[in-house]
Amino acid sequence: MTTMRFLPVNLNAVLVELEDLAQTLALLASLRAEPVAGIEELVPAARTLLITFRPAAISAGELARQVGARSLDASEARSERRIEIPVRYDGEDLAEVAGLLGITPDEVVRRHTGSDYTVAFTGFAPGFAYLSGGHPSLNVPRRKVPRTRIPAGAVGLAGSFSGVYPQASPGGWQIIGVTDTPMWDLSRDTPALLQPGDAVRFVDVTGQPRAKVQAAAAPAQPAVPKSGCALEIRAPGLQSLLQDGGRHGQAKQGVSASGAMDRRSLQAANRLVGNASDAACIEVAYGGFQLACRGDAVVAVTGAEAPVTLTRADGAKWPLPRYQAVALADGDVLALGEPTAGIRSYIAVRGGFDIAPVLGSLSTDTLARVGPAALAAGDVLPVRAVSAGALVGEPEAPPTDLPTVREEVVLDIVLGPRTDWFTPDAVELLCGQAWTVTPQSNRVGIRLAGEQALQRANHAELPSEGTARGSIQVPASGQPVLFLADHPLTGGYPVIASVATHHLDRAGQIPVNARVRFRPMGQ
Repeated sequence: MTTMRFLPVNLNAVLVELEDLAQTLALLASLRAEPVAGIEELVPAARTLLITFRPAAISAGELARQVGARSLDASEARSERRIEIPVRYDGEDLAEVAGLLGITPDEVVRRHTGSDYTVAFTGFAPGFAYLSGGHPSLNVPRRKVPRTRIPAGAVGLAGSFSGVYPQASPGGWQIIGVTDTPMWDLSRDTPALLQPGDAVRFVDVTGQPRAKVQAAAAPAQPAVPKSGCALEIRAPGLQSLLQDGGRHGQAKQGVSASGAMDRRSLQAANRLVGNASDAACIEVAYGGFQLACRGDAVVAVTGAEAPVTLTRADGAKWPLPRYQAVALADGDVLALGEPTAGIRSYIAVRGGFDIAPVLGSLSTDTLARVGPAALAAGDVLPVRAVSAGALVGEPEAPPTDLPTVREEVVLDIVLGPRTDWFTPDAVELLCGQAWTVTPQSNRVGIRLAGEQALQRANHAELPSEGTARGSIQVPASGQPVLFLADHPLTGGYPVIASVATHHLDRAGQIPVNARVRFRPMGQ
């Protein structure tokens, strides 16, 4: 009888561990064919299935009962598509792979091109497919030291999987060649070339002239309507992005949800101007931002505690309140100063932005490079018209407990799913010492530094598995990384714990150099 292990991830997520890839795909097929009410997302990996669910709809215990009762006899419907990928086998690691296997480089190529692969699952980056099958001897470990940059189109091996990097990124796979065939193209109806169940065959074109691949045209920015309102960016500050409730339901293409780092502030801003709660806002990190209003508009600023000022066309200037709807006239300039608490502000405009979504969302995913480009000086954002008399919300009290560098920031955590991969001292140290937020932190994650690194008890190579927003992953350095909105769908380092869902917005407001302390739930 097959045993499933249900490992805690967060208050809204569990990791189901199975014996192998075949069982993982069988469970995935079963849950897709007959969904369990309350499940929101499924992220398969080599021998695990990450399940995100709505606690209001189903408890973790009931979820485990229903999923645990599933038969693993099902199989994912196999696609009838067979895709050939031409490869120039001149990769940096080809000779090393040949040495590991005790064969010649030519024999590596012969085996890699000698049979079909199947797309088992996607993850790591948009369009990145984990390909199973192929010659059974092609089983090699990841590189001990990952490369900081692997070019787009690189063809690699890791464990028993083969894969193609859809875009330039860091990575630890053994690179044996490169292809010019784009794995990810937003101009296609389905941007990811490889879909689960597809058959894939690699074709050796080493020495042949390179095929000319026409780059996909970037989506055009919408023209500003001749009538109506628009917001012109005068100064974007350190980073200003469009963010909304997120890009949900795209895990099958290797795309995570992204979205606002502080969702409550996003929802409050939209509520104040009368928009849907998940509508797109401008997310401004660390202030230094200015916009000019073209036409008349109603806006609201929420999030970080930062000075907001309004300058009229005639030069008159005065401060504006946060968490309150404010009318702007044509020519008014709104500015955000440097925050004194928190780091991210949200600017909503009544009606929302009249910009075409990308995969159903206006969120900018900085890791996956999906969504609108970061805002720059001179950008003009058209605003949708609203009917006269549209309602706005009552002013709200700003939060009083935003994170600062002056006080330790306490975050509740849920231990798991890989706590047992660490020594008891490491688990105690995780919560026993304060961690400093380093300048390398961003929307992908907060990189933490502690006086003592976390030591692992299990030094085996962890097969890639799904990661969630809030996951605290521990790389070889022993210094944790707290994944945030733009985290990768899958990761290859053990997750010792996760920041509880009710503190994720708080985590998105923590400034660089702040000190963080973790508190296990129930203590």
